[in-house]
Amino acid sequence: MEIIVAKFGGTSIGNGGRIKLAAESVVKEYMKGNKMVVVVSAINKTTDDILKVVEDSIGESVTEKQMADIVSMGEITSVRLFSSTIESLGVKSEYLDPHMDRWPIITDSNYLNAQVDFEATEENSKELLNLLDQGIIPVLCGFLGKDKNGDVTTLGRGGSDITAFLLGHCLKAKEVIIVTDVGGIMSTDPNKLETAKKLDKISVEEMRDLATYGAQVLHPHALKYKDPLINAKIISFEHGDLSAIGTEIIGPSKNERLKTTTLNEDPISVLAVVGEEILTKPGVLSALTDALARNDINIYGISTGQNSVTLFIDKSAADEAHKILHDVVVENKFLSSLSLDREIAMLTVASQDFIDTPGIITKITEPLRKSNINIVEISSSQTSVVIFVEWNDGKKAYEMVRSVLE
Repeated sequence: MEIIVAKFGGTSIGNGGRIKLAAESVVKEYMKGNKMVVVVSAINKTTDDILKVVEDSIGESVTEKQMADIVSMGEITSVRLFSSTIESLGVKSEYLDPHMDRWPIITDSNYLNAQVDFEATEENSKELLNLLDQGIIPVLCGFLGKDKNGDVTTLGRGGSDITAFLLGHCLKAKEVIIVTDVGGIMSTDPNKLETAKKLDKISVEEMRDLATYGAQVLHPHALKYKDPLINAKIISFEHGDLSAIGTEIIGPSKNERLKTTTLNEDPISVLAVVGEEILTKPGVLSALTDALARNDINIYGISTGQNSVTLFIDKSAADEAHKILHDVVVENKFLSSLSLDREIAMLTVASQDFIDTPGIITKITEPLRKSNINIVEISSSQTSVVIFVEWNDGKKAYEMVRSVLE
């Protein structure tokens, strides 16, 4: 018998009919012989309504502890409704909320943006296994935690996704299913472009960056608990069927779960193209990158300024790139000159924890500053930082950066 964790978002249980449809989908999988764990959000817009009441009645006088306790009422109501609906279909169910002794998710006391105590949560989750062995379907509040004093905490906006993947990890579930109001991950927002298409698969790395930069389908912090061995997918509640096809979330890759620091073996060359206010001239960047792409020359990084574009190219291709870009400069009225500059080293630092680590760039770069190592260029995403330094400083910078992260 396999364990499946199914999380239902607020829209998925937005009214009585949807709650019944969702409960029926859980019971259907249970009848197939699976052990089911359910995570539910507050019923659609309940939390927003509560927040509005708090604003009108208490205003800024409300404490964070009070706020966490008040907003928890949405999820606390949802679990009771959902669990009762499952039982009305003839299957045993029990709801769990943070006020109960066997509540599994333990956090620190940052009431409105709590961090999970993973070891304590993993230990407490064993109680869920006892319920599952008795043929009971546990229904848990998403979004909520409890600190060691027994006070209610919240995991931040979108925290129900964190709850689902966290429980999936602790219970070694076969699959985590996120049930929402869309059929899966789209190639872009379908409300903005009618040509948007559903993706069959997406990697954890892609999903995290997509969510961080505005996609509302899944909370990016949840993916830190995504186990590579656990299947995961996003489906629409409209199917009323947890086996429905949606978008499968793949990974993460083995390396993505670690802090890794790499130094590019070969030197990188710097090509600087200048022109008056070229940042405001459409098509200039495209002209440069397209010319290199047509000749199979990779670009490791691009830095733009008001009057310049700097490209980072493998040294072995630098001379050819210099000639190609010179032709572009001569032909383009917005460009005036270019230069092939010094050799530099490229360091790449990657970790899935960077998204949750304020000050990570300072932590990485401060040792370099103290050692008078000049940073030629730096770029970052949610999970990686790329640093360019003078070639002669490359190995020293690599060792220093690696030492502060390990």
